[in-house]
Amino acid sequence: MQAPSPNIKSTFSLKRVLIPIAIGIGFSAYSLYVSDFDFTALKGITVSLQYILLALVCMVMRDLMYIIRLRILTEKRLSWLDSWHVVMLWEFASSVTPAVVGGSAFAIYFINQEGLSLGKSTAIIFTTVMLDEIFYIVTVALLLLLLGVNIVHFGDTLPFNPMVFFFIGYGVIIAMTTMITLGIFVAPNGVKKLLVKLFSVSFLKKWQPKMEKAGDELIASSIELKGKSFGYWAKAFIATALTWTARYLTLNFLILALNPELGFHIMQQLLFFAKQLVMWVILLISPTPGASGIAELAFSAFFRNDVPEQTHAAVAVLWRAISYYPYLAVGLIILPIWLRKMQKRKSNR
Repeated sequence: MQAPSPNIKSTFSLKRVLIPIAIGIGFSAYSLYVSDFDFTALKGITVSLQYILLALVCMVMRDLMYIIRLRILTEKRLSWLDSWHVVMLWEFASSVTPAVVGGSAFAIYFINQEGLSLGKSTAIIFTTVMLDEIFYIVTVALLLLLLGVNIVHFGDTLPFNPMVFFFIGYGVIIAMTTMITLGIFVAPNGVKKLLVKLFSVSFLKKWQPKMEKAGDELIASSIELKGKSFGYWAKAFIATALTWTARYLTLNFLILALNPELGFHIMQQLLFFAKQLVMWVILLISPTPGASGIAELAFSAFFRNDVPEQTHAAVAVLWRAISYYPYLAVGLIILPIWLRKMQKRKSNR
């Protein structure tokens, strides 16, 4: 059974994709314009190519761990190539949709199209979200114990109190994670009833029977997940921890690349790591595609004192150039190939 979805070709048409790309580039340019950035300030900066390389390695590690986790959760039902396609398309969808929406709904569709049932695909995405949030909750708790509440005293230039905003967001994440965990392991029947109820709305009603079947499949997947071994969950969580650690260390290494004299001091790196955890809550509710614009402005607020004077906007653009824009380019290349593969697979059935 296929996931109810808008026409993918229409959703990711060239015209629609160019809009978020234009927004991202526009906000990047705007962040440079409104900042005190001066191109002459770059002349005296020593750049460490070693740390630039480490940042790129972290980006590769981030995607590799995503692929490995998907292979673990699907029990190798997806090949390495299929898993790579799903991960790249998932990142692409996240990059061209508002951050508050995210790419999870599309990820369910991509996995479902690769041959897994809708219920199984939904359970896998629910599980990835659960693992991601558990990592976040645990890491924040550990850093609070290690560094104290000062880890949220950042972003003084923001138009709101980051500490209050962070703890509200942290509480919401804990509540959401609890609900997802209960939905997968305790009350999948309740999730099914919720899905059927949501799709009782008039313009969604035609998909209600599919949602009822998806709920049945989710219940079956829940029973299957409950029977998984400790090793299964340990490997999935380790892959989750490694992918998020690599994601955050990318920015750590970029900051060091422009401040090689800082050296790699563990407490300072943990502080950079903690700042990103706080900033991530803000990026989650961004209404712009892939948090474009908001990410650059948030970076300037949180890391203004950690990069050479008057270059924070340039570093933010470099960070996004490594961690955001490549997925737009790769997605534009892979999507037509993947669509042709899906069409060929259907014609051979």
